[in-house]
Amino acid sequence: MDRSDEDRAITEVIDRLAKQFPRVSVDEVAEVVSQSRPEFDDVPIRDFVPLFVERGARSRLRAMA
Repeated sequence: MDRSDEDRAITEVIDRLAKQFPRVSVDEVAEVVSQSRPEFDDVPIRDFVPLFVERGARSRLRAMA
């Protein structure tokens, strides 16, 4: 997965999480996702990074709710 594919997948993550957490603004969801993403900066194989970011962000969003 190249960077543009990963960026596209992260955008999809934001969209999915915004639907799952309708009481949280899309901007807040995007911020939580962007906070989760750096945890995986050093991961050499990028294919599953969007999945891991989504899981981490979903956990943080649940804690906020």
